[in-house]
Amino acid sequence: MQYFTDLHLHSRYSRAVSQSMVLPVMAEWGKKKGLDILTTGDWTHPLWLRHIQEVLEEKKDGLFGLKNSDNGSLFVLSTEISSIHSQGGKTRRIHNLIFSPSIETVEKINKEFLRRGFNLSSDGRPIIGLPAKNLLELVLEIDKNAFLIPCHAWTPWFSLYGSMSGFDSIDECFGEYAKFIFAVETGLSSDPEMNWRIKELDKRALVSFSDSHSPAKMGREATVFELEELSFKNLRRAIIAPSIKENWDKLPDKIDFTIEFYPEEGKYHYTGHRNCQISQSPEQTKKDGVICSVCKRPLTVGVMHRVEQLANNQVNEEIKTDASGVKWFYDKSKNHPPFVKLVPLIEIVAESLGMTVSAEKVKTFFEEICKKMGSEINILFKVPLDEIEKVAGEKLAQGIAKVRVGDIVIKPGFDGQYGIVKIWGEEKESKEPVFGPRRATDQLGIDF
Repeated sequence: MQYFTDLHLHSRYSRAVSQSMVLPVMAEWGKKKGLDILTTGDWTHPLWLRHIQEVLEEKKDGLFGLKNSDNGSLFVLSTEISSIHSQGGKTRRIHNLIFSPSIETVEKINKEFLRRGFNLSSDGRPIIGLPAKNLLELVLEIDKNAFLIPCHAWTPWFSLYGSMSGFDSIDECFGEYAKFIFAVETGLSSDPEMNWRIKELDKRALVSFSDSHSPAKMGREATVFELEELSFKNLRRAIIAPSIKENWDKLPDKIDFTIEFYPEEGKYHYTGHRNCQISQSPEQTKKDGVICSVCKRPLTVGVMHRVEQLANNQVNEEIKTDASGVKWFYDKSKNHPPFVKLVPLIEIVAESLGMTVSAEKVKTFFEEICKKMGSEINILFKVPLDEIEKVAGEKLAQGIAKVRVGDIVIKPGFDGQYGIVKIWGEEKESKEPVFGPRRATDQLGIDF
């Protein structure tokens, strides 16, 4: 059976997170979004762990739901850890997700963190002075069924491959424990195809989650699993499969596909300097370098350029269009499952109405159409366009059709600034394809 999941979220105890990020609200929004499984996030924080224990009960093996309720999404126990340490004469800032099969394991890991003097009360995403390799060692010594995934793997400042603080390989980061890294989270500023270019990821799963700080942004990226039985064990098995099986895609537990944010919309897709409004494609960066032409300080090297630096694979992609008009991207090598790229529904609604996503009319319209047509995910790539037009009007149906086919314009994000999406853009920002020459953008009907 197919399960839509978003397994990277934060609670209200993390910095810059909405106070609405509490489990009952998250579960309610999960159903609205079309998500079957969410993550609790932040179980290192003592007050949030208490909330988890008070509100949730185990419904399936290692999966939790609201007490006295069969409504809403289920939850898996995971948390994000920020490891900051010095290695090789460089400060490393690596963020990783830890997934736990039980509350008992969570409590043991937290106890060990406290024994080592780590402050777990200051933030839902705690900072610890422990290298990622040693963090993974600690987790596996406590429970071999727990696992770790490097998250938003390309973010410049806080990630595995980060241009400002990361490493050039999984082996360099995790050493002899690299064999226990079964997956990486691609993050908002990269898509799976960009990661297909990294050879060490050929036999590792690529997962996509939202890293959401508010209920409305949940599901903007998601991973869809095919599971024989709903359990933590089978979820873990599906993630591990590409590392240990040649024909992983024939197994009963596997990743079916991922739903992606357009990576250009991510905050670090291009190289640039926000204060000086300098933004550069990889081609421009190769030509002009990484020093800001305005203030003469170093630019923040973007994800796209960083991928170009580390790439050692040629991508052999295939693009297909399904009956709903959705573009699917396939890896011809069959190392990875396909993916689709979508724009969050509320952004399409807002532009169709000529308003901002925070406008009350936009929020109300979004709520109404989700109730009438099942869920956000269902509307974005399953509901027939003529049905959308009947329920929500011609303008919104047209916008969803354009998003499905990729007929949109995006000004890429850079240096912490989100990209700007225009579905009905009159003027193109540039005639140069955002993805560079490796993309057959003409096949997608995109004119940048």
